[in-house]
Amino acid sequence: MAAARTSSITVPAVRARKGGEPLVMLTAYDAPGARIADEAGVDMILVGDSLAMVVLGYDDTLQVTVEDMAHHTAAVARVKPRALVVADLPWLSYHVSVEDTVRNAATLIRAGAEAVKLEGGRKRVDAVRALVDAEMPVMGHIGLTPQSVHAMGGFKVQGKDADAAAVLVADAQALAEAGCFAVVLEGVPDVVARMVTEAVDIPTIGIGAGRWCDGQVLVVHDLLGIEDRVLPKFVRRYASLKADAVAAVAAYAADVRSGAFPSDAESYHLSDETARVLGLYGSAADAVSA
Repeated sequence: MAAARTSSITVPAVRARKGGEPLVMLTAYDAPGARIADEAGVDMILVGDSLAMVVLGYDDTLQVTVEDMAHHTAAVARVKPRALVVADLPWLSYHVSVEDTVRNAATLIRAGAEAVKLEGGRKRVDAVRALVDAEMPVMGHIGLTPQSVHAMGGFKVQGKDADAAAVLVADAQALAEAGCFAVVLEGVPDVVARMVTEAVDIPTIGIGAGRWCDGQVLVVHDLLGIEDRVLPKFVRRYASLKADAVAAVAAYAADVRSGAFPSDAESYHLSDETARVLGLYGSAADAVSA
């Protein structure tokens, strides 16, 4: 059953949920997806750069541009969801200069995002501070950062030893001090995620980070079974929509080929009088009056 909510979720409201009721975040990339997420009662909608893989067919997230992200963010924002709309800053949009970072983030805010998300720890502090100074709320993202897939040597769990765990804690603290209102923890051991969660005063949002975070996020295509080629360990599938869709389309194709679709009930008809005026007769007249 959808959660009943009467007011919009704001950045301060998200931050205030630290240690409270777990936050629910889900990706969406278009208006129908945003309506589904919002009617289900999620707290935040992430217009993720994951659209590169689950919508646009790329092998990683590195191919999407600021323009791509703005296009999809605008589609989500037009729904005017109660959920907070967070948009990913794509690869190379916040890596070159602070000026570029602010300009690119502003493009997403103008498209309808209410906050932006960027990947990386302490090395992103200057970018975060500049965005916060420009009144743009920022969500951090550490651990397995997909935009660093080549540097990491693939999509691998992070923070698996003591030193790496300490780095994640320090990164999260630096992002919080720089002004992030929340931080995503991706692909880290659950105990490490708990360490990070307890070390910062902002909410942590887990994806493949166990149950100790202040909230969770999943990619909608994984949750609904629209993407069924890969099943990450951390994904729980709540539906099998791709299988249902394939079965439905196959049934439609079979009905078209057999002549069962469309039926008379699914067709428009002329009146008998109009048929007489047009001089229809025989099988055409029978079809008209059927």
